[in-house]
Amino acid sequence: MLLEHIYDEDLAQASYLIGCQAKGEAIVVDPRRDVDVYLQLAEKHGMTITAVTETHIHADYLSGTRELAARTGATMYVSDEGGPDWTYGSAFDDAVRMYDGYEIILGNITVKAVHTPGHTPEHLSFLITDGAQADAPGFMLTGDFVFVGDVGRPDLLDEAAGGIDTRFEGARDLFASLRDRFLTLPDYVQVLPAHGAGSACGKALGAIPTSTVGYERAFSWWTPYLAASDEQGFIDELLSGQPDAHAYFARMKMQNKAGPAVMGEQPALVEYSAEQLTAALGSDAVVFIDTRHNSAVHEGTVARSLNIAGVAKAASYGAWAYDPETEHRPVVLLARDAEEAAAYRNHLVRVGLDTVTGFVTSLDGIDLVTPALVAPEDLEGFEHAVLLDVRNKTEYAQGHLPGAVQLSGGRALWALDRLPERGRIVTYCQSGVRNSVVASALRRHGYDVVELDGSYLGWNAIPGNTPVVSAAVEADHAAAA
Repeated sequence: MLLEHIYDEDLAQASYLIGCQAKGEAIVVDPRRDVDVYLQLAEKHGMTITAVTETHIHADYLSGTRELAARTGATMYVSDEGGPDWTYGSAFDDAVRMYDGYEIILGNITVKAVHTPGHTPEHLSFLITDGAQADAPGFMLTGDFVFVGDVGRPDLLDEAAGGIDTRFEGARDLFASLRDRFLTLPDYVQVLPAHGAGSACGKALGAIPTSTVGYERAFSWWTPYLAASDEQGFIDELLSGQPDAHAYFARMKMQNKAGPAVMGEQPALVEYSAEQLTAALGSDAVVFIDTRHNSAVHEGTVARSLNIAGVAKAASYGAWAYDPETEHRPVVLLARDAEEAAAYRNHLVRVGLDTVTGFVTSLDGIDLVTPALVAPEDLEGFEHAVLLDVRNKTEYAQGHLPGAVQLSGGRALWALDRLPERGRIVTYCQSGVRNSVVASALRRHGYDVVELDGSYLGWNAIPGNTPVVSAAVEADHAAAA
Protein backbone atom coordinates (compact mmCIF):
# COMPACT_ATOMS: atom_id res chain seq x y z
CA MET A 1 0.00 0.00 0.00
CA LEU A 2 1.13 3.53 -0.77
CA LEU A 3 0.01 6.37 1.50
CA GLU A 4 1.04 9.95 0.78
CA HIS A 5 0.25 12.84 3.16
CA ILE A 6 -0.11 16.18 1.32
CA TYR A 7 -0.14 19.17 3.66
CA ASP A 8 -1.03 22.78 2.89
CA GLU A 9 0.66 25.01 5.49
CA ASP A 10 -1.41 27.99 4.36
CA LEU A 11 -4.77 26.54 5.44
CA ALA A 12 -3.32 23.88 7.79
CA GLN A 13 -5.12 21.29 5.64
CA ALA A 14 -4.17 17.68 4.91
CA SER A 15 -5.21 15.47 2.03
CA TYR A 16 -4.18 11.92 1.27
CA LEU A 17 -3.32 9.78 -1.73
CA ILE A 18 -3.74 6.06 -1.02
CA GLY A 19 -2.90 3.47 -3.62
CA CYS A 20 -2.64 -0.23 -4.28
CA GLN A 21 0.81 -0.74 -5.76
CA ALA A 22 -0.11 -4.17 -7.10
CA LYS A 23 -3.00 -2.85 -9.20
CA GLY A 24 -1.67 0.67 -9.79
CA GLU A 25 -4.89 2.39 -8.64
CA ALA A 26 -5.19 5.25 -6.17
CA ILE A 27 -7.81 7.28 -4.31
CA VAL A 28 -7.42 10.88 -3.14
CA VAL A 29 -9.20 11.97 0.05
CA ASP A 30 -10.03 15.64 0.80
CA PRO A 31 -8.20 17.16 -2.18
CA ARG A 32 -7.59 20.88 -2.50
CA ARG A 33 -8.60 22.67 -5.68
CA ASP A 34 -5.19 23.10 -7.32
CA VAL A 35 -4.81 19.41 -8.11
CA ASP A 36 -1.46 19.17 -9.91
CA VAL A 37 0.21 17.86 -6.75
CA TYR A 38 -1.95 14.71 -6.86
CA LEU A 39 -1.40 14.19 -10.58
CA GLN A 40 2.35 14.49 -10.10
CA LEU A 41 2.38 12.05 -7.17
CA ALA A 42 0.34 9.50 -9.12
CA GLU A 43 2.69 9.79 -12.10
CA LYS A 44 5.74 9.49 -9.85
CA HIS A 45 4.46 6.21 -8.41
CA GLY A 46 3.09 4.86 -11.68
CA MET A 47 -0.51 4.98 -10.50
CA THR A 48 -3.85 6.00 -11.94
CA ILE A 49 -6.24 8.02 -9.77
CA THR A 50 -9.50 6.12 -10.14
CA ALA A 51 -11.42 7.47 -7.12
CA VAL A 52 -11.74 10.74 -5.22
CA THR A 53 -13.68 11.45 -2.06
CA GLU A 54 -14.01 13.81 0.88
CA THR A 55 -14.89 13.39 4.52
CA HIS A 56 -17.55 16.12 4.64
CA ILE A 57 -18.78 19.41 3.20
CA HIS A 58 -15.82 21.61 4.10
CA ALA A 59 -16.11 25.18 5.36
CA ASP A 60 -12.51 26.38 5.40
CA TYR A 61 -11.39 25.71 1.83
CA LEU A 62 -12.87 24.90 -1.56
CA SER A 63 -12.87 21.19 -2.29
CA GLY A 64 -10.97 19.81 -5.27
CA THR A 65 -13.11 16.68 -5.62
CA ARG A 66 -14.90 17.81 -8.80
CA GLU A 67 -11.71 19.35 -10.20
CA LEU A 68 -9.71 16.15 -9.78
CA ALA A 69 -12.49 13.97 -11.17
CA ALA A 70 -12.73 16.20 -14.24
CA ARG A 71 -8.97 16.01 -14.81
CA THR A 72 -8.65 12.22 -14.34
CA GLY A 73 -12.04 10.65 -14.99
CA ALA A 74 -11.99 9.29 -11.43
CA THR A 75 -15.25 8.28 -9.78
CA MET A 76 -16.47 10.69 -7.11
CA TYR A 77 -17.71 9.36 -3.77
CA VAL A 78 -19.56 11.67 -1.34
CA SER A 79 -21.54 11.27 1.87
CA ASP A 80 -25.29 10.71 1.76
CA GLU A 81 -25.64 10.81 5.54
CA GLY A 82 -26.90 13.70 7.66
CA GLY A 83 -30.38 14.18 6.22
CA PRO A 84 -31.72 16.30 3.34
CA ASP A 85 -30.24 19.57 4.61
CA TRP A 86 -26.76 18.10 4.14
CA THR A 87 -27.17 16.39 0.79
CA TYR A 88 -24.69 17.31 -1.92
CA GLY A 89 -26.12 19.25 -4.87
CA SER A 90 -26.84 18.32 -8.46
CA ALA A 91 -23.24 18.90 -9.53
CA PHE A 92 -22.57 15.58 -7.79
CA ASP A 93 -25.31 13.67 -9.63
CA ASP A 94 -22.68 11.41 -11.16
CA ALA A 95 -21.05 10.73 -7.78
CA VAL A 96 -21.57 7.59 -5.72
CA ARG A 97 -23.53 8.51 -2.58
CA MET A 98 -22.15 6.72 0.48
CA TYR A 99 -23.80 5.59 3.69
CA ASP A 100 -22.19 4.16 6.80
CA GLY A 101 -20.40 0.92 5.95
CA TYR A 102 -19.92 1.60 2.23
CA GLU A 103 -16.66 0.17 0.89
CA ILE A 104 -14.45 1.39 -1.93
CA ILE A 105 -12.13 -1.35 -3.22
CA LEU A 106 -8.86 -0.58 -5.01
CA GLY A 107 -6.98 -3.82 -5.57
CA ASN A 108 -5.83 -4.95 -2.12
CA ILE A 109 -7.00 -1.75 -0.43
CA THR A 110 -10.41 -1.36 1.24
CA VAL A 111 -11.68 2.10 2.16
CA LYS A 112 -14.67 1.78 4.49
CA ALA A 113 -16.92 4.77 5.24
CA VAL A 114 -17.85 5.28 8.89
CA HIS A 115 -20.50 7.85 9.78
CA THR A 116 -18.98 10.09 12.48
CA PRO A 117 -21.33 13.09 12.91
CA GLY A 118 -20.56 15.97 15.23
CA HIS A 119 -18.40 18.44 13.37
CA THR A 120 -21.06 18.23 10.66
CA PRO A 121 -24.11 15.93 10.35
CA GLU A 122 -22.91 14.21 7.15
CA HIS A 123 -19.32 13.66 8.27
CA LEU A 124 -17.62 10.39 7.30
CA SER A 125 -14.32 8.94 8.45
CA PHE A 126 -12.54 6.24 6.45
CA LEU A 127 -11.07 3.01 7.79
CA ILE A 128 -8.23 1.78 5.57
CA THR A 129 -7.34 -1.91 5.34
CA ASP A 130 -4.23 -3.03 3.49
CA GLY A 131 -5.36 -6.47 2.43
CA ALA A 132 -1.86 -7.49 1.37
CA GLN A 133 -0.69 -7.15 4.98
CA ALA A 134 -3.70 -7.48 7.27
CA ASP A 135 -7.36 -8.44 7.51
CA ALA A 136 -8.36 -5.47 9.70
CA PRO A 137 -8.05 -1.68 9.40
CA GLY A 138 -4.74 -0.13 10.33
CA PHE A 139 -5.56 3.50 9.56
CA MET A 140 -8.46 5.90 10.06
CA LEU A 141 -8.73 9.07 8.01
CA THR A 142 -10.68 11.15 10.50
CA GLY A 143 -11.26 14.33 8.52
CA ASP A 144 -12.50 16.97 10.99
CA PHE A 145 -13.73 14.37 13.50
CA VAL A 146 -10.57 13.65 15.51
CA PHE A 147 -7.40 15.73 15.31
CA VAL A 148 -4.11 15.23 17.10
CA GLY A 149 -4.99 16.27 20.65
CA ASP A 150 -8.40 17.67 19.77
CA VAL A 151 -11.73 17.08 18.04
CA GLY A 152 -13.58 19.04 15.38
CA ARG A 153 -15.64 21.97 16.58
CA PRO A 154 -19.42 21.52 16.23
CA ASP A 155 -20.29 25.23 16.18
CA LEU A 156 -19.25 26.15 12.63
CA LEU A 157 -22.77 25.55 11.32
CA ASP A 158 -23.96 28.28 13.70
CA GLU A 159 -20.95 30.52 13.10
CA ALA A 160 -20.67 30.17 9.33
CA ALA A 161 -23.69 28.43 7.82
CA GLY A 162 -26.61 30.27 9.40
CA GLY A 163 -27.55 27.56 11.88
CA ILE A 164 -29.28 28.34 15.17
CA ASP A 165 -27.98 26.47 18.22
CA THR A 166 -26.92 23.47 16.13
CA ARG A 167 -23.72 23.40 18.18
CA PHE A 168 -25.40 21.60 21.06
CA GLU A 169 -26.78 18.74 18.97
CA GLY A 170 -23.47 18.57 17.15
CA ALA A 171 -21.56 18.34 20.43
CA ARG A 172 -23.83 15.49 21.60
CA ASP A 173 -23.31 13.72 18.28
CA LEU A 174 -19.56 14.16 18.61
CA PHE A 175 -19.60 12.65 22.12
CA ALA A 176 -21.49 9.63 20.76
CA SER A 177 -19.18 9.29 17.73
CA LEU A 178 -16.13 9.24 20.00
CA ARG A 179 -17.71 6.72 22.34
CA ASP A 180 -19.27 4.38 19.78
CA ARG A 181 -17.00 4.71 16.76
CA PHE A 182 -13.55 5.91 17.76
CA LEU A 183 -12.89 4.41 21.17
CA THR A 184 -14.07 0.97 20.03
CA LEU A 185 -11.09 0.75 17.66
CA PRO A 186 -7.81 -0.97 18.62
CA ASP A 187 -5.08 1.27 20.02
CA TYR A 188 -2.75 0.52 17.10
CA VAL A 189 -5.00 2.14 14.48
CA GLN A 190 -3.23 5.20 13.10
CA VAL A 191 -5.18 8.49 13.05
CA LEU A 192 -4.74 10.66 9.96
CA PRO A 193 -6.66 13.95 10.38
CA ALA A 194 -7.55 16.61 7.81
CA HIS A 195 -6.10 19.56 9.75
CA GLY A 196 -3.16 20.54 11.91
CA ALA A 197 -2.09 23.38 14.17
CA GLY A 198 -3.32 26.78 12.98
CA SER A 199 -6.65 25.59 11.63
CA ALA A 200 -9.81 27.32 12.87
CA CYS A 201 -11.63 23.95 12.80
CA GLY A 202 -10.61 23.30 16.41
CA LYS A 203 -9.05 25.10 19.34
CA ALA A 204 -6.15 22.86 20.45
CA LEU A 205 -4.86 21.08 17.36
CA GLY A 206 -1.43 19.55 17.71
CA ALA A 207 1.45 20.27 15.35
CA ILE A 208 2.26 16.56 14.94
CA PRO A 209 0.69 15.33 11.69
CA THR A 210 -0.60 11.94 12.83
CA SER A 211 -1.56 10.05 15.97
CA THR A 212 -3.02 6.71 17.07
CA VAL A 213 -6.27 5.73 18.72
CA GLY A 214 -4.27 4.63 21.76
CA TYR A 215 -2.46 7.94 22.10
CA GLU A 216 -5.65 9.95 21.82
CA ARG A 217 -7.38 7.61 24.28
CA ALA A 218 -4.59 8.16 26.79
CA PHE A 219 -3.80 11.84 26.44
CA SER A 220 -6.51 13.90 24.73
CA TRP A 221 -8.35 16.53 26.78
CA TRP A 222 -11.68 14.84 26.09
CA THR A 223 -10.72 11.39 27.39
CA PRO A 224 -11.71 12.00 31.06
CA TYR A 225 -15.17 13.18 30.01
CA LEU A 226 -15.73 10.05 27.92
CA ALA A 227 -14.36 7.80 30.69
CA ALA A 228 -16.78 9.35 33.20
CA SER A 229 -19.70 9.42 30.71
CA ASP A 230 -19.85 13.16 31.44
CA GLU A 231 -21.57 14.37 28.29
CA GLN A 232 -22.43 17.82 29.65
CA GLY A 233 -18.92 18.45 30.90
CA PHE A 234 -17.59 17.47 27.48
CA ILE A 235 -20.03 19.83 25.74
CA ASP A 236 -19.19 22.75 28.02
CA GLU A 237 -15.46 22.32 27.53
CA LEU A 238 -15.74 21.72 23.78
CA LEU A 239 -17.77 24.86 23.11
CA SER A 240 -15.68 27.21 25.25
CA GLY A 241 -12.75 29.17 23.83
CA GLN A 242 -13.18 28.23 20.17
CA PRO A 243 -11.40 30.62 17.78
CA ASP A 244 -13.36 33.09 15.66
CA ALA A 245 -14.82 31.49 12.55
CA HIS A 246 -13.91 33.47 9.44
CA ALA A 247 -16.82 34.92 7.49
CA TYR A 248 -15.70 33.34 4.21
CA PHE A 249 -16.48 29.92 5.73
CA ALA A 250 -20.15 30.50 4.86
CA ARG A 251 -19.28 30.90 1.18
CA MET A 252 -17.07 27.79 1.23
CA LYS A 253 -19.84 25.76 2.83
CA MET A 254 -22.42 26.76 0.21
CA GLN A 255 -20.07 26.29 -2.74
CA ASN A 256 -18.82 22.92 -1.54
CA LYS A 257 -22.36 21.67 -1.04
CA ALA A 258 -23.50 22.86 -4.46
CA GLY A 259 -20.27 21.85 -6.18
CA PRO A 260 -17.32 24.16 -6.87
CA ALA A 261 -16.85 25.30 -10.45
CA VAL A 262 -14.38 23.20 -12.42
CA MET A 263 -11.47 25.38 -13.58
CA GLY A 264 -9.53 23.05 -15.86
CA GLU A 265 -5.91 23.72 -16.73
CA GLN A 266 -5.05 27.32 -15.98
CA PRO A 267 -3.86 29.74 -18.70
CA ALA A 268 -0.56 31.59 -18.43
CA LEU A 269 -0.72 34.82 -16.47
CA VAL A 270 -0.19 38.13 -18.27
CA GLU A 271 2.75 40.31 -17.27
CA TYR A 272 1.64 43.96 -17.08
CA SER A 273 3.87 46.92 -17.75
CA ALA A 274 3.72 49.97 -15.47
CA GLU A 275 1.75 51.82 -18.15
CA GLN A 276 -0.76 49.01 -18.60
CA LEU A 277 -1.32 48.66 -14.87
CA THR A 278 -1.70 52.41 -14.40
CA ALA A 279 -4.34 52.50 -17.14
CA ALA A 280 -6.21 49.53 -15.69
CA LEU A 281 -6.14 51.03 -12.20
CA GLY A 282 -7.29 54.38 -13.54
CA SER A 283 -10.43 52.85 -15.01
CA ASP A 284 -10.95 50.67 -11.90
CA ALA A 285 -10.75 47.62 -14.16
CA VAL A 286 -8.55 45.53 -11.86
CA VAL A 287 -7.88 44.88 -8.19
CA PHE A 288 -4.21 45.10 -7.23
CA ILE A 289 -2.60 42.94 -4.54
CA ASP A 290 0.64 44.17 -3.01
CA THR A 291 2.39 41.02 -1.79
CA ARG A 292 5.19 42.67 0.19
CA HIS A 293 5.59 42.72 3.95
CA ASN A 294 3.65 45.51 5.63
CA SER A 295 6.89 47.33 6.52
CA ALA A 296 7.59 47.80 2.80
CA VAL A 297 3.96 48.63 2.03
CA HIS A 298 4.06 51.41 4.62
CA GLU A 299 6.76 53.12 2.59
CA GLY A 300 4.46 53.35 -0.43
CA THR A 301 1.91 51.21 -2.25
CA VAL A 302 -0.72 51.38 -4.98
CA ALA A 303 -3.82 53.33 -3.97
CA ARG A 304 -6.75 51.08 -2.92
CA SER A 305 -4.55 47.99 -3.18
CA LEU A 306 -4.87 44.98 -0.91
CA ASN A 307 -1.90 43.84 1.16
CA ILE A 308 -1.50 40.06 1.27
CA ALA A 309 2.06 39.54 2.34
CA GLY A 310 3.79 36.45 0.97
CA VAL A 311 2.52 33.36 -0.80
CA ALA A 312 2.65 31.26 2.38
CA LYS A 313 -0.61 32.72 3.76
CA ALA A 314 -2.13 34.02 0.52
CA ALA A 315 -5.26 31.84 0.75
CA SER A 316 -5.88 32.61 4.42
CA TYR A 317 -5.49 36.37 4.15
CA GLY A 318 -6.81 36.64 0.61
CA ALA A 319 -10.17 35.32 1.80
CA TRP A 320 -10.22 38.03 4.49
CA ALA A 321 -9.49 40.89 2.12
CA TYR A 322 -11.38 40.05 -1.08
CA ASP A 323 -14.99 38.91 -1.37
CA PRO A 324 -15.66 37.40 -4.82
CA GLU A 325 -19.40 37.60 -4.20
CA THR A 326 -19.26 41.41 -4.29
CA GLU A 327 -16.16 42.04 -6.45
CA HIS A 328 -15.72 40.41 -9.84
CA ARG A 329 -12.77 42.30 -11.28
CA PRO A 330 -9.58 40.67 -12.57
CA VAL A 331 -6.79 40.57 -10.01
CA VAL A 332 -3.23 41.69 -10.73
CA LEU A 333 -0.53 41.05 -8.18
CA LEU A 334 3.08 41.86 -7.46
CA ALA A 335 5.42 38.89 -7.94
CA ARG A 336 9.08 38.23 -8.65
CA ASP A 337 8.25 36.31 -11.82
CA ALA A 338 5.56 34.26 -13.57
CA GLU A 339 6.32 31.19 -11.45
CA GLU A 340 5.73 33.03 -8.19
CA ALA A 341 2.58 34.64 -9.60
CA ALA A 342 1.25 31.18 -10.51
CA ALA A 343 1.96 30.00 -6.96
CA TYR A 344 -0.10 32.89 -5.61
CA ARG A 345 -2.94 31.97 -7.96
CA ASN A 346 -2.81 28.35 -6.78
CA HIS A 347 -3.22 29.46 -3.18
CA LEU A 348 -6.04 31.90 -3.96
CA VAL A 349 -8.16 29.39 -5.88
CA ARG A 350 -8.18 27.21 -2.75
CA VAL A 351 -10.61 29.75 -1.28
CA GLY A 352 -12.48 30.50 -4.50
CA LEU A 353 -10.60 33.63 -5.60
CA ASP A 354 -10.48 32.67 -9.25
CA THR A 355 -9.85 35.93 -11.10
CA VAL A 356 -6.05 36.31 -10.92
CA THR A 357 -5.10 37.15 -14.49
CA GLY A 358 -1.83 39.04 -14.32
CA PHE A 359 1.19 40.28 -12.43
CA VAL A 360 3.86 42.96 -12.31
CA THR A 361 7.40 42.44 -11.11
CA SER A 362 8.03 46.02 -9.96
CA LEU A 363 6.18 49.12 -8.84
CA ASP A 364 8.65 51.42 -10.60
CA GLY A 365 6.83 54.00 -12.71
CA ILE A 366 3.54 53.59 -10.83
CA ASP A 367 2.17 56.37 -8.61
CA LEU A 368 2.18 55.28 -4.96
CA VAL A 369 0.51 56.42 -1.76
CA THR A 370 1.66 56.09 1.84
CA PRO A 371 -0.77 54.35 4.24
CA ALA A 372 -1.53 56.35 7.39
CA LEU A 373 0.23 55.22 10.56
CA VAL A 374 0.22 56.40 14.15
CA ALA A 375 2.99 55.72 16.64
CA PRO A 376 1.85 54.22 19.96
CA GLU A 377 3.02 57.28 21.87
CA ASP A 378 0.86 59.52 19.66
CA LEU A 379 -2.43 57.67 20.20
CA GLU A 380 -3.71 60.39 22.54
CA GLY A 381 -4.20 62.59 19.51
CA PHE A 382 -6.77 60.13 18.18
CA GLU A 383 -9.13 60.07 21.15
CA HIS A 384 -12.17 60.51 18.87
CA ALA A 385 -11.24 57.64 16.57
CA VAL A 386 -12.63 54.13 16.94
CA LEU A 387 -9.86 51.85 18.22
CA LEU A 388 -10.36 48.49 16.53
CA ASP A 389 -8.64 45.26 17.60
CA VAL A 390 -8.70 42.83 14.66
CA ARG A 391 -7.27 39.85 16.54
CA ASN A 392 -9.29 36.83 17.69
CA LYS A 393 -11.56 37.27 20.67
CA THR A 394 -9.33 34.99 22.76
CA GLU A 395 -6.32 37.25 22.09
CA TYR A 396 -8.41 40.31 22.91
CA ALA A 397 -9.49 38.80 26.22
CA GLN A 398 -5.89 38.11 27.20
CA GLY A 399 -4.96 41.78 26.84
CA HIS A 400 -6.04 44.74 24.71
CA LEU A 401 -5.66 48.51 24.53
CA PRO A 402 -7.99 50.53 26.77
CA GLY A 403 -11.11 51.52 24.87
CA ALA A 404 -10.53 49.07 22.02
CA VAL A 405 -13.36 47.03 20.54
CA GLN A 406 -12.85 43.68 18.85
CA LEU A 407 -13.72 42.50 15.35
CA SER A 408 -11.59 39.65 14.07
CA GLY A 409 -9.83 40.20 10.76
CA GLY A 410 -11.62 37.34 9.04
CA ARG A 411 -14.99 39.00 9.67
CA ALA A 412 -14.30 42.68 9.07
CA LEU A 413 -15.48 42.92 5.45
CA TRP A 414 -18.72 41.18 6.36
CA ALA A 415 -19.47 43.46 9.30
CA LEU A 416 -19.13 46.91 7.74
CA ASP A 417 -22.48 47.90 9.25
CA ARG A 418 -20.79 47.70 12.64
CA LEU A 419 -18.19 50.29 11.70
CA PRO A 420 -18.62 54.08 11.62
CA GLU A 421 -19.45 55.51 8.20
CA ARG A 422 -17.52 58.67 9.04
CA GLY A 423 -14.54 59.39 11.22
CA ARG A 424 -11.27 57.62 11.69
CA ILE A 425 -10.63 54.03 12.66
CA VAL A 426 -7.32 53.09 14.28
CA THR A 427 -6.62 49.39 13.78
CA TYR A 428 -4.13 46.99 15.32
CA CYS A 429 -3.40 43.28 15.65
CA GLN A 430 -0.57 41.53 17.49
CA SER A 431 2.46 42.49 15.39
CA GLY A 432 1.05 44.28 12.34
CA VAL A 433 0.73 41.64 9.59
CA ARG A 434 -2.98 40.85 10.00
CA ASN A 435 -3.66 44.50 10.69
CA SER A 436 -2.20 45.54 7.34
CA VAL A 437 -4.44 43.02 5.54
CA VAL A 438 -7.59 44.30 7.24
CA ALA A 439 -6.62 47.98 6.98
CA SER A 440 -6.03 47.65 3.24
CA ALA A 441 -9.41 45.96 2.77
CA LEU A 442 -11.23 48.65 4.75
CA ARG A 443 -9.47 51.45 2.88
CA ARG A 444 -10.52 49.87 -0.39
CA HIS A 445 -14.11 50.19 0.85
CA GLY A 446 -13.67 53.88 1.60
CA TYR A 447 -12.92 53.87 5.32
CA ASP A 448 -10.47 56.33 6.88
CA VAL A 449 -8.08 53.87 8.51
CA VAL A 450 -4.91 54.57 10.46
CA GLU A 451 -2.72 51.64 11.46
CA LEU A 452 -1.11 51.52 14.89
CA ASP A 453 2.59 51.22 14.12
CA GLY A 454 3.96 48.12 15.84
CA SER A 455 0.39 47.09 16.78
CA TYR A 456 -0.27 45.58 20.21
CA LEU A 457 3.28 44.42 20.82
CA GLY A 458 4.67 47.87 20.05
CA TRP A 459 2.17 49.60 22.34
CA ASN A 460 2.63 47.06 25.14
CA ALA A 461 6.42 47.49 25.09
CA ILE A 462 6.15 51.13 26.19
CA PRO A 463 6.71 51.50 29.96
CA GLY A 464 3.55 52.56 31.75
CA ASN A 465 1.11 51.15 29.21
CA THR A 466 -1.18 48.66 30.88
CA PRO A 467 -3.38 46.37 28.77
CA VAL A 468 -6.93 45.56 29.75
CA VAL A 469 -7.53 41.88 30.52
CA SER A 470 -11.08 40.56 30.28
CA ALA A 471 -12.55 37.16 31.07
CA ALA A 472 -14.30 36.87 27.71
CA VAL A 473 -15.55 38.81 24.73
CA GLU A 474 -18.51 38.00 22.55
CA ALA A 475 -17.75 37.08 18.94
CA ASP A 476 -18.17 39.95 16.52
CA HIS A 477 -17.99 42.58 19.28
CA ALA A 478 -17.40 45.60 17.06
CA ALA A 479 -17.47 49.34 16.99
CA ALA A 480 -20.59 51.44 17.14
CA ALA A 481 -20.93 54.32 14.73
